[in-house]
Amino acid sequence: MRRDYGRYLSGLALVAALVLGAAAPASPPAPPDTVPVAAQAACVTDPATPKRQLRGMWIASVANIDWPSRTGLTQAAQQAEYRGWLDLAQQRRMNAVVVQIRPAADAFWPSTYEPWSQWLTGTQGGNPGYDPLAFMVAEAHARNLEFHAWFNPYRVATHTDLTKLAASHPARKNPGWAVAYNGQLYYNPGIPAVRAFVQDAMMDAVRRYDIDAVHWDDYFYPYPGSGGGFPDQATFAQYGAGFSNIADWRRNNVNLLVQEMHNRIQAIKPWVKLGVSPFGIWRNAGTDPLGSRTTGLQSYDAIYADTRRWVKQGWIDYIAPQIYWHIGHSSADYAELVRWWSETVAGTDVQLLVGQATYRAGASGQDAAWQDPAELTDHLTLNRTYPRILGDIHFSAKDVRADRIGAVSRVATDHYRRPALAPAGLGGAAPAAPNLTSAVRGTGGVTLNWQRGATGSTSAYAVYRLPGDGAVDPCDLADARNLLGTVRASGSTGTFTDATAAAGSTYRYLVTGLDRLHHESPASNARLVTGTGGTFSVIVDNATAGGFTAAATWGTSSYLATRYGANYRFAEPQAVSDPAWFSTTLPVAGSYRVEVWYPADSGYNSATPHLVATANGTVTATVDQRSGGGQWRVLGTYDFAAGTRQVVGVSRWTSTQGYVVADAVRITRL
Repeated sequence: MRRDYGRYLSGLALVAALVLGAAAPASPPAPPDTVPVAAQAACVTDPATPKRQLRGMWIASVANIDWPSRTGLTQAAQQAEYRGWLDLAQQRRMNAVVVQIRPAADAFWPSTYEPWSQWLTGTQGGNPGYDPLAFMVAEAHARNLEFHAWFNPYRVATHTDLTKLAASHPARKNPGWAVAYNGQLYYNPGIPAVRAFVQDAMMDAVRRYDIDAVHWDDYFYPYPGSGGGFPDQATFAQYGAGFSNIADWRRNNVNLLVQEMHNRIQAIKPWVKLGVSPFGIWRNAGTDPLGSRTTGLQSYDAIYADTRRWVKQGWIDYIAPQIYWHIGHSSADYAELVRWWSETVAGTDVQLLVGQATYRAGASGQDAAWQDPAELTDHLTLNRTYPRILGDIHFSAKDVRADRIGAVSRVATDHYRRPALAPAGLGGAAPAAPNLTSAVRGTGGVTLNWQRGATGSTSAYAVYRLPGDGAVDPCDLADARNLLGTVRASGSTGTFTDATAAAGSTYRYLVTGLDRLHHESPASNARLVTGTGGTFSVIVDNATAGGFTAAATWGTSSYLATRYGANYRFAEPQAVSDPAWFSTTLPVAGSYRVEVWYPADSGYNSATPHLVATANGTVTATVDQRSGGGQWRVLGTYDFAAGTRQVVGVSRWTSTQGYVVADAVRITRL
């Protein structure tokens, strides 16, 4: 049986180690008043369809882990493979890719500092015949995916022989820069000239290419090996003045790299973020009271990465700790680490993402928890209880594609149902609202055209579709339930075709503009496109004949005036399979918005499970029935098959206290 999440989240003590047609004419527009984004602050939003969430995957090039799949592929084959990875990201409704472009003191672009990467052609320094980085950035942006350029600052080679490096390699020209350790070569972080050089090498890409972020993973000083400590004592003697011990000096070397690189990026392209994905544990509470309740390897002590300080000092823009353990891990509990990192970013402007161990899900040899298809999706469900967590990055692309035991599909169904905008960064300003000039229904769907806002800098657009006609409520844009997608800006006009528009449905369309840091403009004027059959929407009350079933264990009450209809049903929570079901007939297969109504009472259940029987299986969504009652509350947007069936159930199976209530549901085709 799955672990009891209600009790778990309400205070289970956490143990803490890692040991590891012809087109019809456009209908008249709705009133042209723009919808202010600020008005959305008081809206009740759907937690399953967050509007702001970074969703990414790592595309690793070292050892040809993901891309290219092997060395020596033709240019056309390399490019086709890469486009396939972007297609996968889009299919899973991701909005960012993190691509390794400097895996080992080499380059996936024509660098003036370092040789071509061996992972392209098989030979370090071998010209692939095109500029992979220019190609990769352009292709990602064509799909409006953020491109995070992933660099490894200090790794030189996965061997220790300098003579195997290209003759032009800086480590061969400056052999005193390189250190052999644990079977690999590294630049020595303690040499000031090295620190300046690796920054210059990375800044070359920042300066010349339209990347969205500089991304580092967990490789700073190398992880401890079996042959003793990192051999830099002579370097410490030369450059360590002012430090009483080598550990503090090493940490300072890495601190300087982080701080200086951030300053250099901000000086030339302030919209480019610096993000780091460190090892998941900073320090253990047993070592440092500021640490997490874990007992694993400590990045502060083992690889000299003082990640907590980087956050507190604001030297980075986002942090994506690799929390690669399952919920309940005896020494490095995922639940404890997301709590600790969430508290660590509190009061700072650093955005918190989570590095997810997608590679573990369903993989042979992994712990039993990773053989459960729900483990990965449970991570993201837990994340929802920490509002400072703004998204996830999955390692790695091949594991997202493999989708072992359906774990990635579960994540997509439960958490990535709708597109999402990336979290807004510091600085910048929202542009003026676009002008939606037309919305025309044709054989391929509804085609929208708009003009860029008159002021501000617009780098992308978000497109919304609302069912039915009437005035636009600002709350309709507060989450992603009506978000169709995003489009990269190009020139003074934009266009988008909604190929999913149902011929018989009436819709309102709106567009917003986004600056480079994802600040959103007010919405454009709305354009109305009418359908031949109107919008399907049905309300099923607990008193609807043939539409509601519940056992005698469910009581009936009309006590609260905020109920829907004459009465409502209620039951005590208990670990039994005894749901109350709402049934209806859905006319066609498609996407439907599901809303629930219940009278609110402070004594009701804070985590009432709602079972939604989608076309892809039953999905559970929890609702806090202590608040938000007396109105329609969005449960989510789901895909359903046509036909008559039980659609939404209210379950008693929850460990939280207070009655669970079944009152009414509304189902609207989108």
